[in-house]
Amino acid sequence: MPDHGAAAPTRRGFVLALALAAAVVIADQLTKVAAEAWLDPYVRLTVLPLINLTLSYNSGAAFSFLHDQSGWQRWFFSALALAVSAGVGAWLWRRERPLDWQSAGLALIMGGALGNLIDRLVHGYVIDFVDVYYGSYHWPAFNVADSAITVGAAILIVRSLFSPGD
Repeated sequence: MPDHGAAAPTRRGFVLALALAAAVVIADQLTKVAAEAWLDPYVRLTVLPLINLTLSYNSGAAFSFLHDQSGWQRWFFSALALAVSAGVGAWLWRRERPLDWQSAGLALIMGGALGNLIDRLVHGYVIDFVDVYYGSYHWPAFNVADSAITVGAAILIVRSLFSPGD
């Protein structure tokens, strides 16, 4: 009789990774709805020292890269987000482990990509609202999806540096 138990950790890990990605998408979209409801565009609201809430709209990529283009970037970044999400989904599907740090990092990247993809498809731009600053220097505004992508990438980098071949 075939052993069907071997596939269980993979599918359970895959389902948990998808749940984490979905949680990122939901948190991202809910915080963007709240930001649009409670904040005025481009008006800074101080929350803590070094952190403001500032509603802004980004038609480009990270750091407003290509924001001043004619609109083609919307579809380019949408296609890129779909391709990344499909690739990450396939990678997660093939993994033969339960949810681990690598899968969690991949799920965070997928959830962030899909959260910003929704904005691009619905609005034509990404809604950002977190403004971190020091003195007069302001980091470009970002959102929950951007944070998830950054944390996910950091997890993958740290894992590759300290657990090669794992």
